[in-house]
Amino acid sequence: MSTTGAHVPDDGAGGSPRSGWWWWTRRRGFLLDAVLAGVSALECAFEGGTFADKTGIVPGLGALLGILVGAVLLLRRRWPVAVVLVGIAVSPAQTGFLLSLVGLYTLAASEVPRRITTALAAMNGLGTMLVAFLSFEDSLRDPGDGSSTSVPVTVIVSVLTALGLTAPPVLLGLYVRARRRLVESLRERADGLERELELLAEKALERAERARADERTRIARDMHDVVAHRVSLMVVHAAALKAVALKDPQKASAGAELLGDMGRQALTELREMLGVLRTASEVRASPGPPAAGGPPPALPDTGPAETGEGPCLAELAALVEESQAAGMGVELTVEGVERPCGPRVEATVYRVVQEALTNVHKHAAGAKAHVRLAYREAEVAVLVTNGPADGTTPATPLPSGGHGLLGMRERVTSHGGGFAAGPTPDGGFRVSAMVPAPPR
Repeated sequence: MSTTGAHVPDDGAGGSPRSGWWWWTRRRGFLLDAVLAGVSALECAFEGGTFADKTGIVPGLGALLGILVGAVLLLRRRWPVAVVLVGIAVSPAQTGFLLSLVGLYTLAASEVPRRITTALAAMNGLGTMLVAFLSFEDSLRDPGDGSSTSVPVTVIVSVLTALGLTAPPVLLGLYVRARRRLVESLRERADGLERELELLAEKALERAERARADERTRIARDMHDVVAHRVSLMVVHAAALKAVALKDPQKASAGAELLGDMGRQALTELREMLGVLRTASEVRASPGPPAAGGPPPALPDTGPAETGEGPCLAELAALVEESQAAGMGVELTVEGVERPCGPRVEATVYRVVQEALTNVHKHAAGAKAHVRLAYREAEVAVLVTNGPADGTTPATPLPSGGHGLLGMRERVTSHGGGFAAGPTPDGGFRVSAMVPAPPR
């Protein structure tokens, strides 16, 4: 930073438009400096003429010099150091008191280093004290005998005069400078907080979008699990019913009854799913708007597996019997001591077995399957294997969305478990899942 100039904000800055004149950023600042310079020029012209008259110089020349000195105040915002130096230089002529006062204030309020401000203020104070001392000494001298008042009294008065003309503008300038810095720091902090709030708002929106996407994925997965298995079994039974309708009416009647039961079960599970979704929507819509600056309300979990409602491991036997009734050779084996594993864990394992059996119906007609459920010390594991299609059972065309394995993996990994699926060496397929379930 230059030692001869510093930027000083306009004293009268407000809402006035910018003019861009030299170092003035606002017209109000220019008008203020012009008024101060005019008053200072008049003062210096009068004092300069008086001083010139006392010293035998042409008064007009002294007044002209005073006008030039007073007009220097126009430069106070750009070169405050130069203004103070001019005031110190003309102080022996008892000229430029307003120039010195405004110059010291501007210097203290500017960004000039403190050591320069202190040095110039001390020089100005010392000059003012010497001028005051000589003036008081001359005015108090007794013209009759040439005696004067006590020197200590004159010194004390001179010092007080110097302090009175130097300290107030310097202290006021330092206060304005500190206040301006405080306001700037608060403004920067407010801008920083505003940017942080914007980032937090963006992150909150991202979290909300992510939550909505997860919710849509979960709803799609649950709807797939609830509907796909039952409907697949119904399609298989319908194909078998068509084949035996004319040959064995009694068997066809039993098959039709079973088909109706499966349809009713599918509708019941679908109603339960829609009821859970409707309840979750009402809960999500009930809270009021979030408080100002507060986090957005969290989206509630939906779906039977997440709310604790849904199938459990005790229903695996019924699930296997349904597949057996549809003509699949499937066997269930349970290892370990049965224990409650929590509704979410049990629903997840049940859905894995359900989707695996559904895939057997779709892709391996007539194949035999084996469901193995194992209760271990800190987890529950399930393994579903099936052999290749026997080639004699006619395949029933069933639509496939290709999301079954992905949905199973998502369910299992959401609990921190492991999932694997793939073909077996004999041409079949295997699905295995492990879900942490420590004993309660």
